[in-house]
Amino acid sequence: MKRFVLIAALMAALPAAAQDSAGGVVRVGKPVTGEQVYGAVCQACHMADAKGATGAGTVPALASNPRLAGAAYPIMVVTGGKGAMPGFSGMLSNAQMAEAVTYIRTHFGNSYAKPVTEADVAKIAKPPPAASH
Repeated sequence: MKRFVLIAALMAALPAAAQDSAGGVVRVGKPVTGEQVYGAVCQACHMADAKGATGAGTVPALASNPRLAGAAYPIMVVTGGKGAMPGFSGMLSNAQMAEAVTYIRTHFGNSYAKPVTEADVAKIAKPPPAASH
């Protein structure tokens, strides 16, 4: 399951191709704004309303979440992962992660207005482990 989520998130974060009405291929840009990143990557597990889910596992709610008050905690989780959630360092840029964290901290019943910057993410993000063969 973790591998599937990781692959799905990576595929969502990369530019995609779609067909236009004439059957031609149109490039769709990678998500840039926090709302776009949330919709393309986070929403699959945390749901459109950010209330999380329970089923084979539990996906924590981001809506009205006091753990988002300090920016360091959500940055740490988004960059490095926690539990079944993969870390997104190396898959999303620091700018995309900053936008996503800012978005969840200012939407869904959260009102933590201080924006998260790319520099904030860079301080906490750890580089992805090197692949070994």
